Amino acid sequence: MVKSKEAATDKEANQAKAKVKAEVAEKAEKTKEKAGITMDDLLAEAGDATKQLIEGETVDGKVLSVRKHEILIDLGPRGVGMVPRREASFSKTLDVGDEVTASIVDTEMDDGFSLLSLRKAVKDKSWDEIQSLLENSETVEVVPFDANRGGMLVEYEGVRGFLPVSQLSAEHYPRVGGADKDEILQKLNALIGQTLKVRILDVDKKTNKLIFSEKEAAKDGLAERFESIKVGDQVSGVVTGVVDFGAFVNVEGIEGLVHISEISWERVGNPNDYVKIGQKVDMKIIAIDKDRLSLSMKQLKEDPWGVEVSSLKKGDTVDGTVTRITPFGAFVQISPAVEALVHISELGGDSEHMVSPENVFSLNERKKFKVLEIDKDNRKVSLGLVSKVKSSGSAKEKLEKADNVKESKTVKEATGTKETEAKAETSAKKATAKAAKTTKSTKTAEKSSIKKSSK
Repeated sequence: MVKSKEAATDKEANQAKAKVKAEVAEKAEKTKEKAGITMDDLLAEAGDATKQLIEGETVDGKVLSVRKHEILIDLGPRGVGMVPRREASFSKTLDVGDEVTASIVDTEMDDGFSLLSLRKAVKDKSWDEIQSLLENSETVEVVPFDANRGGMLVEYEGVRGFLPVSQLSAEHYPRVGGADKDEILQKLNALIGQTLKVRILDVDKKTNKLIFSEKEAAKDGLAERFESIKVGDQVSGVVTGVVDFGAFVNVEGIEGLVHISEISWERVGNPNDYVKIGQKVDMKIIAIDKDRLSLSMKQLKEDPWGVEVSSLKKGDTVDGTVTRITPFGAFVQISPAVEALVHISELGGDSEHMVSPENVFSLNERKKFKVLEIDKDNRKVSLGLVSKVKSSGSAKEKLEKADNVKESKTVKEATGTKETEAKAETSAKKATAKAAKTTKSTKTAEKSSIKKSSK
């Protein structure tokens, strides 16, 4: 059965060739009949239909037959073209009689057919369309089929392109703390198969380069949305990323940031303890910077600092826990919302010899403090120690004491030297006297000895 179909297809191909030859012969015969009409005239009348095929050229034709391993295309007076088996799957939806556009790969093979490529023709046509889309800044839809740490791999009209991470919209950008590459890839893989609206950012047919941007496509209507909002407005959004310094939020396509200091009135150590990705939150717009919003969650709630400070007054003694130690003092938590400062100047000493906070405080240590000042406008509370650290004396007194000690030592050393010299002089005199006495005794003995000898 298959062989009979292929035989029938071969017959159709031969008939197509015979038809072409018959048409050419018929025109030649008419040329003879028409006096005064030359072959050049006939060629001009036929137009592009009789032009020689050129490699790389794009031609139109009709499907003559569809085989398992090849497709034959009727190119009219220009012959019959063949699409090889490697593109059969690409063109599996074609039927006999369908009009197609193909690209010439080889003008004439051994069997007389020209070698065609439907895929290359589609690609060439797509490049032209892509260039037009770029020039007109049009938005198209693509579906990523793969991802790597740099972005998404996509395809548009048979042409493969790339959507970098940096060009993803605020909604899809992988906000990852610490720039964990594996976590970034995990978030990008979640976008595979999703339809994304993008714009073409860069095109280069020669290098097969096609770059898309979802961020640019998201700007459609952005100006109108910015005009409809202002500082002070209350808005809702979805958390798209949580990082060390805050949370990123998508507000109707506009990217916003809730800084860590604007998440809660209390001191926030880890934003993940307060918000999660995908969570819907209410916020207040506190600033608009170009195409990004600065948002605050805490300003929609009553400030507990003011409530708790209202119960304090200057001179009160309070208990507090040391939360931070710095070169200029220590921060102390005296209530859930109030953190106060004990300045280094309140620890004792003087301007020339300050007491180091590290020598006075330990982290998480609880002490009693005295309220020195409350500044509600600047949200500051100043504390002092109930009993200051005892000073070991001023720098001037220490210097004077050191000078006195040094002078006393010098005098002592000088006195000791004189006493030593006097003792040495006395010892020398005694030694000289002793030596003289010894000499005198020796001479007396010698004289006595001489006298005895003479007798």
